Amino acid sequence: MKRTLTLGLMMALLAGCQSSPAVEAKAADEPAAERASLAADDVAEAATFDDFASWLASFRRQARAEGIDSTTLDRALQGLRYRPRVIELDRSQPEFVRPIWQYLDSAVSASRVTNGRDRLSEHYDTANDVERRYGVPAEILVAIWGVESNYGSNFGDFSTLEALASLAFEGRRRDFAHDELLAALRIIAAGDIAPDDMIGSWAGAMGHTQFLPSSFTVYAVDADGDGRRDIWGSIPDVLASTANYLAESGWQPGQPWGVEVRLPQDFDYAQAELSTRRSSREWAAQGVRPVGGGELPAFAAAAVITPAGARGPAFLVGPNFRAILRYNNATSYALAVATLADELAGRDGILTGWPRGEQPLARRQVREMQRSLNRRGYEVGVADGILGPNTRRGLRDFQRAIGETPDGFATRRLLERLTR
Repeated sequence: MKRTLTLGLMMALLAGCQSSPAVEAKAADEPAAERASLAADDVAEAATFDDFASWLASFRRQARAEGIDSTTLDRALQGLRYRPRVIELDRSQPEFVRPIWQYLDSAVSASRVTNGRDRLSEHYDTANDVERRYGVPAEILVAIWGVESNYGSNFGDFSTLEALASLAFEGRRRDFAHDELLAALRIIAAGDIAPDDMIGSWAGAMGHTQFLPSSFTVYAVDADGDGRRDIWGSIPDVLASTANYLAESGWQPGQPWGVEVRLPQDFDYAQAELSTRRSSREWAAQGVRPVGGGELPAFAAAAVITPAGARGPAFLVGPNFRAILRYNNATSYALAVATLADELAGRDGILTGWPRGEQPLARRQVREMQRSLNRRGYEVGVADGILGPNTRRGLRDFQRAIGETPDGFATRRLLERLTR
């Protein structure tokens, strides 16, 4: 059983003081074996907290050398706790990855569309003012709000300072968390938020649209004119900050994010990568057509993506899709934001069905697939369990060799063929 303790309580434990009455009352109700386990955990945690106290003292000296004033450090670091739960979450890698259609079912659910339209109506004037200033459509901003925190109903309940301090002390990316913690201190020093109000996810992302502190320092905006950039409580600041991020990431006003398309039967799926960009005219010459009819958007550099291979929907995506990817570099995320925005604005959602009969591969199965491809000479690189461009290329080559449509979509059936 893991518990979160303040540094003060940790020092009391090290000095041999008794547990708090609440802990004693809980222990009295537990079986002897569980009490013994709890005691062992307390000893292990006490040693960890001792190390954390030493690390925090060292970090404070570094922060002071970086120009963070003593008053800010006192306010932000006094009583800061080490959070074992943050480390557990950081180290947990889910064995199974949800298929994209399951992710979209949740991210673009009927209730999220309904609630998003309500928020769009409620904040209509603010959202449109922000759109006029930054060129980012109101529905895109509200869609990001919806996907990131379900319109503010779930932006996390971790202290950002404690989460980042825990990650900087013991996480997988200590240097990254260290720099983000410094950025968080600068936000507090600037007067944008009080330390106790800096709340977000276990990974350090904050507020309604989940800015990391480093992104906040660069992109956050005081849109309501109160002298603070408040992405926790001010919707004008939330929407303007999000729009500023996208605008600085290359958003092109007046352009759509992309369009769902129908591909010709002889389409070369080796082209279906975000890194392969052609003009809309070139894609049209290959027979790529919008599912809903009409002409393709006039993109100078667009990519075709097929997140579920030849049996699922295909999309032609332009610069604005890439701007959304700058916000969160996952195709499923960008597609969720784009399609939720379309539905908020009354446009069609995704029309082509997904291959829902396909079961996702566990990470261990992806590694097995990668090893099998390497053994067969397809050279996809390190077996890391990630379905990246090299793995898709190797799969396409294998599919071509066995006379199947070479779309690079990993399935259990293909894994079975590979491992016979």
